[in-house]
Amino acid sequence: MTADLFGNPEPARDEPRVWSVSELTRAVRSTLEDQYGVVWVEGEVSNFRRQPSGHQYFTLKDAGSQVACVWFARGGFRLKQIALSDGMQVQVRGALTVYEARGQYQLNVQLVQAGGAGLLQAKFEALKRKLEAEGLFDPERKRPLPKFPTTIGIVTSPTGAALRDVLNILARRAPWVRVIVHPVRVQGEGASREIAAAVTDLNRLAEAGFAPIDVMLVTRGGGSAEDLWEFNEEIVARAIAESGIPVVSAVGHEIDFTIADFVADLRAPTPSAAAELLVPDATEMLARLVRLRAQMQRALLSLAAAERRRLEFLSRTALFREPAKRVAEAAQRLDLAGESLRRALRSWLDDQERRLKAFSASVRQHRPDQLLALRRVSFESVRTQLRERMRLVLKERRARLDQVAQLLKLLAPDGMLARGYSMTTTEEGAIVASVGDVNPRMRIVTRLRDGVIRSVVE
Repeated sequence: MTADLFGNPEPARDEPRVWSVSELTRAVRSTLEDQYGVVWVEGEVSNFRRQPSGHQYFTLKDAGSQVACVWFARGGFRLKQIALSDGMQVQVRGALTVYEARGQYQLNVQLVQAGGAGLLQAKFEALKRKLEAEGLFDPERKRPLPKFPTTIGIVTSPTGAALRDVLNILARRAPWVRVIVHPVRVQGEGASREIAAAVTDLNRLAEAGFAPIDVMLVTRGGGSAEDLWEFNEEIVARAIAESGIPVVSAVGHEIDFTIADFVADLRAPTPSAAAELLVPDATEMLARLVRLRAQMQRALLSLAAAERRRLEFLSRTALFREPAKRVAEAAQRLDLAGESLRRALRSWLDDQERRLKAFSASVRQHRPDQLLALRRVSFESVRTQLRERMRLVLKERRARLDQVAQLLKLLAPDGMLARGYSMTTTEEGAIVASVGDVNPRMRIVTRLRDGVIRSVVE
């Protein structure tokens, strides 16, 4: 047994089935709902009507066809959607069904959102908010452009008018600039990936040293919002943000703004304006050089005249007329000052020598074991003063100080023992300087040059 289009068994050939209108309509409705279910449809709103019940009826059409739509008011559902009117371009999500009373198929609308330019604008604003929150638009991360670039990388269509305009302006304003063009598609599906890849490729070339690019231009000519949309894609924005080369964005006309414009280091209103911002005008530079050269010539002439007047003035002075006499007088003053300095230094050295002799005599006249420590402190103070004031005679005085040190060593107790003297102390170490310092049966210690003798007083 065979089945018809709607899955119902076909009657035998000799017994054709006769459908009622309701049966056929229900069969078509069942097939549409099972086959398509919920669908998205885009088109223009026409014949819009709002009923007192809150239900909304309209037709969704395009250039070739139309479909009836009904938007039922359920709770507050309709308050969350956009307000409809004739002529709006929208995208509608709804269940495809058949209105059996009239036998026409329709969409039972569930959701409506802006279509075409409205949808693009919503996507634009959402991505803009996201990237702005990440800091990709911050002025602090914008880099200054080089004033005199030698190599410029351009990412654009090789056949567009924008490239011709940019190249013409660069050739006129800065003929010395080298231009590297990375051809890409600037509209249509997949163009955003090409643009992002081109920005990355030019950075890699620069990093490898093949093309030391100073600045990059990402550009295209004017067009509709849909034509410019590829420059609003996130992949392009992130490629520009990650570029190690400063990027100038010039997309569309002056009134057009894209995400690439916000991320780039500089936004130019048009491709031609971008070319003028990238390089200085050679004609203006030459005119400025001429002005600077004239200013420099005037400054040099003025300086030469001033120096000439100064030379003429000096030629009339006594110093210029009698240089040898002036030099001789200066040499004589120098000799007198040197002699005075030598006399003062000699007097100071003699004074120091007398003081040192007096110190030596004082040391010899007193007991060394009591005065040595005091004199050593005084000596260190004197030596510190002498070090600061006698740097020029340090060698001479060092020999004399060595002699004094040798003398002090001879006068020390160990030196006296070495010369044959002895020293007697109690067992506690007190020096026995007199017979009255000991008692009978007291133990005493006598230190000699080569040892110690312990004895008992009788």
